Order: sequence, then C-alpha cells, then structure tokens
Amino acid sequence: MRSTGSARRARWRSHHDAGLRPDRGARWDADAIRDDVGGFVVDRLGPDGVLIVDETGFVKKGTGSAGVQRQYSGTAGRIETCQIGVFLAYATPAGRALLDRRLYLPAHTWPAAPERCQAAGVPGEIAFATKPALATAMVPAALNAGVLARWVSGDEVYGQDPRLRAVLQERRMGYVPAIAGNRRVDLDGVQVSAAEVATHVTDRHRHRHRAGQGAKGPRWYAWARARIDQDEPDGYR
Repeated sequence: MRSTGSARRARWRSHHDAGLRPDRGARWDADAIRDDVGGFVVDRLGPDGVLIVDETGFVKKGTGSAGVQRQYSGTAGRIETCQIGVFLAYATPAGRALLDRRLYLPAHTWPAAPERCQAAGVPGEIAFATKPALATAMVPAALNAGVLARWVSGDEVYGQDPRLRAVLQERRMGYVPAIAGNRRVDLDGVQVSAAEVATHVTDRHRHRHRAGQGAKGPRWYAWARARIDQDEPDGYR
C-alpha cells in the first residue's frame, strides 16, 4: 500500500476518466479508491499501528436502501430503522483514519430476498455474513495490502468470534478484543471466568490510560495483564 502522491493522483484520474459517461456522471471503483486512500493513510500515520474493527449504524426513514431494517444501532443507542456498516480503522500516535468498510446485510430480510437485493443494486453473488465474518475479511486484506499494523482491537462482538481469533493467531498478530465476563479461560491449570481474573488483579498492577474525551470529561480506563493458556506449545495469551 505504498504509493507516491503523484501515482495516486494519476490513478484517480484514470479511474475518473474511464468512468465518465455522456451525462457527465462518473462510475467509481470504490475498492481501488479504498486502496489508494489506505496507502495514503499508512504513509502519513506511519507503521506499527493498531487495526480497530467496529460497526456503525446509519438511521434511515425508508426501506429501499441496501441492508436497511429495524435493528439495534449503537450509534442511536436503540432499535431503529437503519443500515449497519462494519469498519476497519488504523491508528497510531500520529492520528487515525478509516481503511475499509463492509455493509452488513441482515440474513432474513436481504440475502433471502433476491428481488429486494436486485432493486437496491446489491450484487447477486453477495451472501449473508456476520459482522465478525466481515471483519475477518477486512483485516487480512489490509495486512496483505501492506498495512504494517502490530495488533488488532475490537469490542465483544468481535472478541467472541473464534474464526477471527484463529485468523489473527495464524498471522501471529497481537489482538486485544473485548470478551464477555463469563468467558472461561485457563489460568494456572484452573478454568475460571474472565470476570474472576479481573477481580483478582490488585490496584497496584493496574495502569490507567485516557481514551479520549467523553461527554462528561476524559474517559479513563484501567488496564492489567494476566497470563493465560500457559501450557500452549507456541506461547501464551
């Protein structure tokens, strides 16, 4: 994903010129532009960053937009008629920016309704994929394209998915996604919940880090590490 600014501009012109129609519209190659933007982001923000996966809701009033239905939107904080997009961001101390996106298509109301998909312009080969599955497609694609990330983060939606974890382990990528408090882990040969592990961490082993500004001031989080799965032959988590 390394390209010079002049090469990116030339590529944009070629996409743009090839897409011109008599009505002066333009057909964008969204994936090609995504790759160009990704190269620009990594050039500007530097290597050894963090890949972050998360979803965002877009409230809609109608029912014709691709993927729209009544579903929970974290953006709105409630169930709304909306679209859900899964996004991949890249962050370093120099800043953060989006790298990729995938539209989430609810199984029963979209992939199972080909006429509705056709009317909304959804390609016929698009099949249902969970949000973690969309993330599992985006993260390796970014790494294969040359994004020099050191680890991956996400919330519980992604932390609970074994396939995403398996892909990251295969790539020997560090990852720090959230998991449910009742998730069982092996600690010193004993099965305990993640919540129990957190409870036994003393205050002196916690490190407070600021996670940006919130509506009520700075958002502070307390972090600690506990070594689990010690008997794994290839290391530990």
